[in-house]
Amino acid sequence: MEGRSDMRIISLHPDDRATIRQAAVLLVESFREHWPDAWPDMDGALKEVQESLGVGRVSRAAVDEKGRVLGWIGGISQYDGQVWELHPLVVHPDHRGKGIGRALVADLEERVRERGGLTLWVGTDDEDNMTTLSGVDLYPHVLEHLAKIRNLRGHPYEFYQKLGFVIVGVMPDANGVGKPDIYLAKRVPRDCSA
Repeated sequence: MEGRSDMRIISLHPDDRATIRQAAVLLVESFREHWPDAWPDMDGALKEVQESLGVGRVSRAAVDEKGRVLGWIGGISQYDGQVWELHPLVVHPDHRGKGIGRALVADLEERVRERGGLTLWVGTDDEDNMTTLSGVDLYPHVLEHLAKIRNLRGHPYEFYQKLGFVIVGVMPDANGVGKPDIYLAKRVPRDCSA
């Protein structure tokens, strides 16, 4: 875990109500500024975390030595388990930039690899004019706009690129006119010892 002895990554379990609630609080608080409609209240956030515990899903949390949730990540099996969606990833604002998100993504990659997954993908909405793709009409030259993407205000697509993800597409107007969803993916490393 990136040299952090004060953190461990655990699987969420349906009977661990305190950890589930902490993950839900993180969703509401962390997405409020740039993606306020994602999880605007605790009911929706709790439903999201509980759904992450279902079949064909992975739900992992980074916790400190006192069991406080520092970050949470989910994975959803698709295409008969060959492709997995990373959904969602959240890190407590006080702990960002400390390797927690990176460790959670690496941990999810390992879980996906163990399950035979080949590709991991993520959608990163731009509802708040954080990139040059937001607030403009991407049609009819969608790929030209995508080729010239620039990060204007700390959009997370660059975080994923640092982890080996590449931009594979964009869905114009996914969240309303001028509010696209940017898609990134990466090949899951194979087990070299096999």
